[in-house]
Amino acid sequence: MLGLLLRLLPFWVREPVFILVGSVFGVRIMYLAAHEQNWTAAGIGAVFLVFTAVRVHTVVRALRARRSPDRPAPAGGTMPPPQPQPGAVPATPKKEPNAWGQAFAAVALFGGLAAAVWVAPHMTADGDNNASAPAACSGSEDGKPPKAYARTPKAATGAELCEALNRPDLAELMGTPDESATSASGTSGTAALTNGRVAEPEAQVEFDTYTVNLSATYNKLSVAQYAKMKKAVGDDNRTDTILGRPAVFSSDPTMKFEINLGSKGSSGPVEEGPLARTLTVALDRKDTGGYYDITVWSKTGALPDDGVLLNIAEEVLPAVPDRAAR
Repeated sequence: MLGLLLRLLPFWVREPVFILVGSVFGVRIMYLAAHEQNWTAAGIGAVFLVFTAVRVHTVVRALRARRSPDRPAPAGGTMPPPQPQPGAVPATPKKEPNAWGQAFAAVALFGGLAAAVWVAPHMTADGDNNASAPAACSGSEDGKPPKAYARTPKAATGAELCEALNRPDLAELMGTPDESATSASGTSGTAALTNGRVAEPEAQVEFDTYTVNLSATYNKLSVAQYAKMKKAVGDDNRTDTILGRPAVFSSDPTMKFEINLGSKGSSGPVEEGPLARTLTVALDRKDTGGYYDITVWSKTGALPDDGVLLNIAEEVLPAVPDRAAR
């Protein structure tokens, strides 16, 4: 259908279209071939460029023929007007459309179409909130946080942690740039076994592949002490420094719950789930107490390398309100 339409177009519209399409496709394919070192693609790109060169040559010959009526026009072009016979009354010459104007109009038309094709996916992505918009943070932040937060002025809230973690580039930091967050939440809770005295907000962002959790514990335990505790129980951990603060890596299994929704409503035993990798970072450079935990896990048990956790910490932690340094 497209080929038939192009054949029906006038010469001075059809040829500029061939040149535009051939040059764009040829240059693009050659670029990709050089980047990926693909000889087959390079051959295809060369064919497009040769085709474009032939069409340019044809247009040049047609322009020369229009300027010099004695020269024959190229195949498919406009034929020179017939010479008047002796004694015949010359006919009024018919005004032909301007060739350069037709060429410019053709290039402008197809350039506009190409721009529309390029912009359309971006316009659709921006307008379709359900398909591409990041998940908004949600959580139980309607009422006042527990009293532990009033006693710990430096403590961030779950909403603040969620805002810092739910970055537009979090999937890219995770190494899965094509994914979008399916859910994001933040809660302002307290640490277990502390009778509600230690503030421990957390935020969580879920993707199809991974789940990322960020929590902050505002107690007096330093990261150095935490690392010694992990070492004493035989855990394999690795110390590091991030943002000038001491840090430690650790791995722990997640918990797996099985709930039977049958008539009896019974539940199965709690089992160990896949491993989760955690990067624990001190709240401040002096490691005076308290820490952030950045934890990543997946249903399949696959884990990113430790460099991914370091990248997340470098980008996310500076966005958390740094009340500990005030």
